[in-house]
Amino acid sequence: MDEMISTPDAGRRILRFLCAGPVSVRQAASGARLLLEAEERGTIAVSPDLLDLLTSRGIVVRTSHTAALSEQGLALARRLASLRSGEGKRDIGLVVFGGETDEPAALANLSESPLAQLVRRRTRDGKPFLSAEEYQAGERLRADYTRGRIMPRLGANWVASVSSGRRSGAGGIAELTDAALAARQRVENAVTAVGPELSGVLIDVCCFLKGLELVETERGWPVRSAKVVLKAALAALARHYCPVKEAKRPRTLHWGTADYRPSIG
Repeated sequence: MDEMISTPDAGRRILRFLCAGPVSVRQAASGARLLLEAEERGTIAVSPDLLDLLTSRGIVVRTSHTAALSEQGLALARRLASLRSGEGKRDIGLVVFGGETDEPAALANLSESPLAQLVRRRTRDGKPFLSAEEYQAGERLRADYTRGRIMPRLGANWVASVSSGRRSGAGGIAELTDAALAARQRVENAVTAVGPELSGVLIDVCCFLKGLELVETERGWPVRSAKVVLKAALAALARHYCPVKEAKRPRTLHWGTADYRPSIG
């Protein structure tokens, strides 16, 4: 998770802007943003980290002063346009994971994802309610949950090992691919790391896409409490996926000569 994740709105904005053709790239006056410029379409400011991430995923092709969509990026942009203009004009955004470079970009229906709605919220001081790492952790859990073909009926048996071989028959372990088994193992590891107190709300919101109000009703929680518990759970999940490195201990210094040895006792 060293790389920043693209927020759905920002990624979608870049796709739509580049869909019409290549643009020039220059540094903004503040130095913290890049400007994408096209004579007929105007200018937009973007995060350098986000543009680098899209480039590393093969969505954007860059030179020192230009940027354009690759074939993959153009296909995503066209699909985005078709989905957004379709029935109901669904709120579709671009989700790109940081970290492993083989993680693909994907289009997601933001109206269906509670996390996608929460990541847009701001606290009273104007900061995002969810950090990029917390949002990414929740989406990563959902991706593994989907890849592992974990059905709702397994929700009450999370700790049972997927490698134990106890689930057999149609749809059992024997029918799972190696990729699905690996995804199940990652889900199991994540749930174990977060712990039973917080894993339930992660499964409900990230995997089953339950709204926060429904979670509060089902669990008998006070109003607006699910949001707080979910944030704590996502923070724990983010630490599991990307453990915080311990700071290096300072080297002990002394004023002795090169052959100095401390006395004992």
